[in-house]
Amino acid sequence: MTTDSSGLDPELESVHDRLMALDPDGVRMGRVVRRTFDMLLDGQHTGRFRWQQLHKTEKTHCGTLIEINLQREFDFADGEILDYSIQDVEVDCKFSQKLADWMIPPEAVGRILLGLWASDQDGRWSAGLIRAGEERLTPRTNRDSKRTLSAHGKRSVRWLFKNAPLADNVLLRLPDEDIDAIFRSTSGQKRVNELFRRAQKRPISRNVVATVALQEDYMKRVRSNLGARTALHSEGIVIFGQYRNHVQAATDLGLPAPGPGEFVSVRLVRRQPHHGNAPSVDLDGQRWVVAMETDSPEPGPVLPQIGPLVR
Repeated sequence: MTTDSSGLDPELESVHDRLMALDPDGVRMGRVVRRTFDMLLDGQHTGRFRWQQLHKTEKTHCGTLIEINLQREFDFADGEILDYSIQDVEVDCKFSQKLADWMIPPEAVGRILLGLWASDQDGRWSAGLIRAGEERLTPRTNRDSKRTLSAHGKRSVRWLFKNAPLADNVLLRLPDEDIDAIFRSTSGQKRVNELFRRAQKRPISRNVVATVALQEDYMKRVRSNLGARTALHSEGIVIFGQYRNHVQAATDLGLPAPGPGEFVSVRLVRRQPHHGNAPSVDLDGQRWVVAMETDSPEPGPVLPQIGPLVR
């Protein structure tokens, strides 16, 4: 028996409650998915940033990495038969490139499944629980006896998080002409400069910077000492980072707030009467606003570099 008198599955409910206690808003699971994709793409060394650029074997390996990284993040105990033991319940972890299209091995039949799906292109991910009972599975057709959820089984998934937003890979959101312009140069510094020039007003992760720089010292390409902040200063483009005073300035200007390990670039000009009531911020002793397309470029302010970090 897997259900009690109320029709609930006590083991599944126990695992559900534990996972929700560990990660009530899904931030940790979402971070695992993002980190796994970034590990597979290895942009810092390969320049890859699209799922389609992965080899077939790498895509197949994604599920294993998700399983390993979830265990590291949440410190799940090893299961005796399946991947994890959560609340003394055996749980198998599966990932699929299509929603709820998990491959279920014979040893997991009748047991609890933690299934995940994610799409970097769509910027979404999902995670759910189900007991993989016979009544929820397709017939045995696979050579190694692996099966998938039937239509009824897919409707029976207890979703922890469904279509939750995945931390964005800004390179997937830029037009092809911008991507071509960013990667055209053989200089890592020039590529990073072009990234911040063309991907303004969007959060840009360190991993994206590393992918564009293709260098071990990629953070050096952002800084003020001859990095992108120096190169773009004459154009009025500033790069906000995760310093609290940077985050506050970006927020005051109506921009996305850079989170841990993120940057937001934008072109600023000194406030003039034609800017009206546009949001402004005091930087470097003057009031600055986000530039309008008709505003001529002018050297931007020097951002404060001192202050606690957002974590």
